Amino acid sequence: MNFLRKTLAPIILATMWISISEFVRNEFLLKQYWTEHYEKLGLTFPTEPINGAIWGLWSLCFAISIYVISRKFTLFQTTLLAWFIGFVLMWVVLGNMDVLPFGILYIAIPLSMLEAFVASFIFVKLSPGDGKTNS
Repeated sequence: MNFLRKTLAPIILATMWISISEFVRNEFLLKQYWTEHYEKLGLTFPTEPINGAIWGLWSLCFAISIYVISRKFTLFQTTLLAWFIGFVLMWVVLGNMDVLPFGILYIAIPLSMLEAFVASFIFVKLSPGDGKTNS
């Protein structure tokens, strides 16, 4: 029962938050940037259901990563580490593959930081770490 309340429930809640945040940002705020950039590359922006499922899996993996990080770090440290691991590294790879529309970063950077912060906050408040650094 403690596992459900202290581990599984916060992971599910953070996964839901991350999924909603990603969907709103990429489908409502940035969709035009993505589709136009892909069209310029002669590609079609992937919007099939399988792509949504993979983003759901990414959200779960990101939430689990944040949970693990939050076990030993403060809210601020967890937020920064999660943001760097989840977004900066992804943008480096997408930029290297030339499929990242750099114009989105003005919107994506602050919103992704908010996403990482809220997910980190969920873990710090609902499933505190070892107590040495998280308070």
